[in-house]
Amino acid sequence: MASQLRLRSALALVTGAGGGIGRAISARLAREGAAVAVCDLDGAAARETVRLLGGPGREDHAAFQADVSEAGAARRLLEQVQACFSRPPSVVVSCAGITRDEFLLYMSEGDWDRVVAVNLKGTFLVTQAAAQALVSSGCPGSIINISSIVGKVGNMGQTNYAASKAGVIGLTQTVARELGRHGIRCNSVLPGFIATPMTDKMPQKVKDKVTGMIPMGHLGDPEDVADVVAFLASGDSGYITGASVEVTGGLFM
Repeated sequence: MASQLRLRSALALVTGAGGGIGRAISARLAREGAAVAVCDLDGAAARETVRLLGGPGREDHAAFQADVSEAGAARRLLEQVQACFSRPPSVVVSCAGITRDEFLLYMSEGDWDRVVAVNLKGTFLVTQAAAQALVSSGCPGSIINISSIVGKVGNMGQTNYAASKAGVIGLTQTVARELGRHGIRCNSVLPGFIATPMTDKMPQKVKDKVTGMIPMGHLGDPEDVADVVAFLASGDSGYITGASVEVTGGLFM
């Protein structure tokens, strides 16, 4: 119950919240008592997430549409959230991400650029805009960036995705160093193979092989990631910053 009490007055911004892990994170934070600004490139998906949210009241939540890879859009997103809720978000979760898989020998420059733009640049832009708003207001905060275990160990056919997620880890650690004096913490979460629409596209034989490598014997659920995000968002993790928390069922330990 301690974490619930510590999130009851929080405003959380979650990007990539139109489905999968982002939707699960939004739902968990809402249940913990936070008001949630739900953002996705797909505005209809964001609105559907808001419709599904529980918490003190659905009127406490709002949907926003933005392409976080575009600097002007990221700044406008933070302005819109502040205008809607009359305060900056004290919890910011960058979950927006895409894949464009291909082996290095055949990967196009366009697929490289787009993945890095959304996964890494988008996380930078949202983190920067949120940090500027928090520092200007003098408010403490918790920034949580969703990376991937692939950013630590690499993965066949994902040079762009692995590089972008590795960049998120380095970004997070540097932000933690720079913003600690302002009372702003920054941590990253590294999911392993989680049952989402993204992993649903994997051939069954690949999923079976991966599952066999996981000590816990099964893929994770989006809620497994949401549980860790809720902890990092709350005051219960008040002395944790610059950390990378793996949610992998023991994969690659």
